[in-house]
Amino acid sequence: MSTPASSVADAATPQVFPRLQALIERARALASREPATIALAHPCDALALQAAQRVQRAGVARPLLVGDPTLIQRAAEQAEVDARDFEIVATAADPSQAATRAVELARGGDVRALMKGSLHTDELMSAVVQRETGLRTQRRISHAFVFDLPRYHKLLALADCVVNITPDLKSKLDILGNAVDLLQRIGIHAPKAAVVAAVETVNPAIPATLDARELVQRGRQGQWPGAAVEGPLGFDNAFSLQAARTKHIESPAAGDFDLMLVPDLNAGNMLYKSFVYVGGGECAGLVLGAKVPIVLTSRADSLTARLASVALAVLGTPRDFALGCAN
Repeated sequence: MSTPASSVADAATPQVFPRLQALIERARALASREPATIALAHPCDALALQAAQRVQRAGVARPLLVGDPTLIQRAAEQAEVDARDFEIVATAADPSQAATRAVELARGGDVRALMKGSLHTDELMSAVVQRETGLRTQRRISHAFVFDLPRYHKLLALADCVVNITPDLKSKLDILGNAVDLLQRIGIHAPKAAVVAAVETVNPAIPATLDARELVQRGRQGQWPGAAVEGPLGFDNAFSLQAARTKHIESPAAGDFDLMLVPDLNAGNMLYKSFVYVGGGECAGLVLGAKVPIVLTSRADSLTARLASVALAVLGTPRDFALGCAN
């Protein structure tokens, strides 16, 4: 399982990402009405404590630090952060124990979301996927990014670039469903989804196009109420109305999609990194399909990406769960 790669948003010349900033502002407003607590599992390095401080100061959520107090204090000193500003749920120094405790807090409704600290992704996700004690639901766990791109007129989601390596049709049904649910929870009530592949026609030699045809059919049958699903489409035709017109592609949503479903992790991971490194974009990302959203972070992620991801988790939490946490 790979983790999100680096972002360039904290380069020497700061960049402005107004759509992600709007998500942060909305999450701040929501958190002011409904307390939002996020558990940081094993936040035992300076980057994790800096992220916690940024989240707390932004008023997006209340970080709850889950881990060994001695290691957290040491990390806070390195980050020049006062550990007394945070509530700490003490565990042993073993990162897996911090992950297990954070998952317990989520199962009990004490936190709205989880966030990876300085432990390995597999250590956190191992606790999440435990059948008896974890956070599984009926859906397959997947990941979605939401991008703010300089050359696109609105937020654009991409799934799955992180978790599912070679998803079959059954997995893609859940990946698409998870991403559509997220978009609807953040206010995109009628999301337009493109199932992208190398070509725009159904070709039995390219399984992704066969999956696209079936996903479109399921969409027409109402599997994702409110969502419109098209495919197969090439990336260029989905992203650009002009490209679609040049190729005579009939697509009502060409150049205006809210979500792209990629065929596999290789394609998605390269596209996501191209969005960031070549396209100059920034993103928020979540693991979906568990009982609570999960923010996976990379050491190279910008603080902007970390804050936006927490905002996305606050806004993307199922409403009934969020209200339960607030009571």
